[in-house]
Amino acid sequence: MTTSPRRVWWKTVVGLVLTGLMLFPVYWMINVSFTRDQDMRADPPHLFPTDGTLDGYRAVLDQQLPYLGTSFLVGLGTVALTVALAAPAGYALAKLRPPGGPALSFLLLIAQMIPGIIMAMGFYAIYLTLGVLNTLPGLILADTTLAVPFAVLIFTAFMSGIPDELLQAAVVDGAGRLRTFWSVVLPVSRNSIVTVSLFAFLWSWSDFIFASTLAGGGDHQPITLGIYHYIGNNNQQWNAIMATAVVASIPAAVLLVLAQRYVSMGVTAGAVKD
Repeated sequence: MTTSPRRVWWKTVVGLVLTGLMLFPVYWMINVSFTRDQDMRADPPHLFPTDGTLDGYRAVLDQQLPYLGTSFLVGLGTVALTVALAAPAGYALAKLRPPGGPALSFLLLIAQMIPGIIMAMGFYAIYLTLGVLNTLPGLILADTTLAVPFAVLIFTAFMSGIPDELLQAAVVDGAGRLRTFWSVVLPVSRNSIVTVSLFAFLWSWSDFIFASTLAGGGDHQPITLGIYHYIGNNNQQWNAIMATAVVASIPAAVLLVLAQRYVSMGVTAGAVKD
């Protein structure tokens, strides 16, 4: 029995209304970014920037580019380190099955429940002793700890679905475990690599706790701190503040759009067994 399209029209309407409500703050952020300062407190407020201005975006280009550059470096470094650590770990748990593997997977789940502020305080004490406070490598390492537990679980789930016959064929051809991992497992794990890379980048891009604790006094600060300082220094220039938020949201939005197909396949990998 099939449901008539006429009977479910209201579901479409409800979905559109809820989507509009969720996206309205994003629209308002974009609207304010083009609104002039003198129109900011209009009553009633303008739903469209009738006399739009690009002053906010000019301020972003003049003042926020160093913060954006730092965020890109931290994000790319976090992605590289996360994949380098998590992919071999996921392969080991999925195919080599070391003793204590299930216990390690459980510990990875527990690690994701630790509040970030607690980890930040621990990192602060360690970095202060090692002299790596307010450095890009230190911030990259800290952000990587947020992504690695999730990444290992994703890689383990995906690689568990790789047929053992494929790996055995590589062994028959003379490949060792390292060569099998590099030449066979990684190429077929593209979806999980894209998924892990995307989440690692987004977590590092949006991180504020580690950035404010471990890099707040350095010369290289990410965009989250740039927005934070910008609000404090320019609390009357809301178009510039919102323009900064819009520009900071573009990389995440673009990555989500480009990678959504790989993410959907990578996240659900291992959920269904043949």
